[in-house]
Amino acid sequence: MSLKELELFKRIEAKLESGERLSFEDGLALFKSPDLHHIGYLANLVREKKNRRQAHFIVNRHINYTNICKNGCKFCAFSKEAGAPGAYTMSLEEILDRAAVGMAAGIQEFHIVGGLNPQLPFDYYLDMLSNLKEKFPQGHLQAFTAVEIAHLAEISGLSLKETLNTLREAGLGSLPGGGAEVFSQRIRNNICPHKLSGEGWLNVMRQAHELGLHSNATMLYGHMETYEERLLHLLALRKLQDETGGFLAFIPLAFHPRNTKLKGYHMTTAVDDLKTLAISRLMLDNFPHIKAFWIMLGENLAQISLGFGVDDLDGTVLEEKITHAAGARTAQALTRNQLVSLIRQAGYIPIQRDTLYSRCREVN
Repeated sequence: MSLKELELFKRIEAKLESGERLSFEDGLALFKSPDLHHIGYLANLVREKKNRRQAHFIVNRHINYTNICKNGCKFCAFSKEAGAPGAYTMSLEEILDRAAVGMAAGIQEFHIVGGLNPQLPFDYYLDMLSNLKEKFPQGHLQAFTAVEIAHLAEISGLSLKETLNTLREAGLGSLPGGGAEVFSQRIRNNICPHKLSGEGWLNVMRQAHELGLHSNATMLYGHMETYEERLLHLLALRKLQDETGGFLAFIPLAFHPRNTKLKGYHMTTAVDDLKTLAISRLMLDNFPHIKAFWIMLGENLAQISLGFGVDDLDGTVLEEKITHAAGARTAQALTRNQLVSLIRQAGYIPIQRDTLYSRCREVN
């Protein structure tokens, strides 16, 4: 290790010990550092201070109700135009059937996201939520990204706050963190020019938090963004969390290029994945949890990430479609016992949680 690197890590460790917040310059120096092990060591200091040796998971089911989307984002292999081969929209009966399969497996959460289908009326979403809540009251409804919420406000003619309130009355419990991508307008102009802006995404989350709805947050990395743009994304999330305290977990999402319109890109490396997770833990000092989405990382790397700042491996998932459309080679689901085994084999304590982390119990 060079003297400059040694001074960097000493300075950052001193900040962590004193409770001083890391700066943009600190984060950039860490991204540029080749010393992955020391970055992981620092992130683990924070992880263990916040969550000890615990590793959380949830028993959940994904429901992707439609892949028809008007946005046509270049990084997305899931979306289709209406009438295209493979385009679909689930009926309410199909959604309830999938939910029933999940409940038979003991799920705690329905994770519901889909495309911006111009053909679907606002009532479709309200009926979906109200019927799920009525038939499966024990299942928490984490539904609709900030991008979907903005779309629903547009088609309903309601304000964002009115839209969120109406959805909450129908059964909405919390918001997932998708759709954030990278907030940089340069990036959005290139990969998702028709999507809700970064400021728009943050505003939806701000209003959701003000209404008492919690959410997660994400960042799609490993395409054309720079380290600087990653850090500005993290700092924007940190700033909003300072204001609202409404974020539960941050989930860095590794870009999967297969079947997308972004050509010439490759899968992220394990080094970049672990570094991004660790630096996220270090920069987002006000986020209670950092989540590794095993679907994107793979089971083995997700295990390793528990030593790099991560304290949550998401959940059983059941029938993930979006990442698999982009070439993911992981399973579409893991059983509860498989997740528990992954965590224990990595030397951590498996903690089964609910969506809001309000009910957590160690698995015997």
